[in-house]
Amino acid sequence: MHHISEWMGTLSPIWIYLLVGGVIGIESMGVPLPGEITLVTASLLSVTTSVSPWLVAASAAAGAIIGDSIGYVIGRRGGRPLLERVGRRFPKHFGPEHLAKAERSFRKWGVWAVFFGRFIALLRILAGPLAGALHVPYPKFLVANATGGIVWSFGTVFAIYSLGQVAEKWLKDFSWVALAVAVVAGAATTLYLRRKAAAEAKALRAESEKEPAGTP
Repeated sequence: MHHISEWMGTLSPIWIYLLVGGVIGIESMGVPLPGEITLVTASLLSVTTSVSPWLVAASAAAGAIIGDSIGYVIGRRGGRPLLERVGRRFPKHFGPEHLAKAERSFRKWGVWAVFFGRFIALLRILAGPLAGALHVPYPKFLVANATGGIVWSFGTVFAIYSLGQVAEKWLKDFSWVALAVAVVAGAATTLYLRRKAAAEAKALRAESEKEPAGTP
C-alpha cells in the first residue's frame, strides 16, 4: 500500500483518473488486480492534492460498469468451460471452490449478486464473466452492475474523503501527524481486506469439507 501511494503521488491528476478507471475496469473483467487499494489511495490523495474526489469516483464507476460489461460478454461467449479453464491455470483466484461459491451467490441472490458482488472481493472479479456464462439477461445485469458500481465508487471515495477532510482540518498545523493518519488509514484498510479474504477462504474450506459428507 505504501509503495503504491508513493508512486501514485508522483502522477498528475489525469493519470490518476485513468489509472483508477483502468485498474478497476480490468479487475472487473475477471483479472485479479488491486482495484480497491487503488481507489482508496486515490481517495486519500484527493484530500491533500488537486485530485478531484468527484472525478476519482466517476472514473471508478465508469471502469466498474464498462469492465463488468466486457466480462459479461467474455463469459457469455466462452461459457462455463472458459471459467473452468481459467480456474485450472489460476487456481489461487479462480479455482473450483471459488467458482462454486460465486455460483451459490447467484443462486441465492439472483441478478443482485452483481450488485452485492461489487462489495465482495471474489464476486467483484467473477460477477461479470459468471453472469454472462449463466446467461443472465443483459438489461437486468446492466441495472445491477451500474447501481453497484456507482454506489461502491462514490460511497468509498466520499467516505474516505470526508474522514480525510476532518483529519486535515484538525491537524493542518501538524503535517507529520496528518501523514501518519493517512498511512495508518491505508494500513488499516489493507489489513481489513486481508482479514476479509482470509475469512472467505476459511468459509470456503469449511463448505467444501461439508459438501462430500452430504452427497449420497
